Amino acid sequence: MSSSSASSHYALSFTTGGLLEREAAALMPAYYECRDWTKVREIAVKENLLQARTHSTGVRRVRETVNRLSAFSDSELEMLADVTASERAHLMWAAACRCYDLIGEFAEEVLRERFLTLAGTVSYEDYNSFYRAKAMWHDELDAVSTATYKKLRQVLFRMMVEAELLTPEGVIEPVLLSTRVAGCLAERTPSDVRFFPTRES
Repeated sequence: MSSSSASSHYALSFTTGGLLEREAAALMPAYYECRDWTKVREIAVKENLLQARTHSTGVRRVRETVNRLSAFSDSELEMLADVTASERAHLMWAAACRCYDLIGEFAEEVLRERFLTLAGTVSYEDYNSFYRAKAMWHDELDAVSTATYKKLRQVLFRMMVEAELLTPEGVIEPVLLSTRVAGCLAERTPSDVRFFPTRES
């Protein structure tokens, strides 16, 4: 059994946006100013820091971005102040994997596994098989509508493309993590490097 036991429920609220790395970059200055995520949410919504077209969209995107940023340690948050676009994308992928067991398990059990076995690609069919296997233990997966099912799949694949782990055609892109990002990810037990298509351990 994987890290998400049969008794726990998968959170499936990741359909807002995609990887949210641009949103994260927009919210971090407010965080460095007050070091309080509740205040960051208030400021971001009030001042429309994410430049959302509607108030409700802004609230959802701020909530989801803060949710993922909250998964970072203090040292990772400090590092976010000075990272390249690729480093931020890799960190935001790790955050999504930490926040959502379904994404983390897919990353480890399908994306990384197919990379290590030289499969070369990840397809919608691979996701469908993975989802069906998880649904045997998780009723909440069976309960989602067809539209939500497709949206979850679409957003997950979009995240992998935005994180430069997959091409739009589904070809796995081997990841070369920077030394500092790999160091941060490896500080966790088990190491969060497991979420990436790389031979690093």
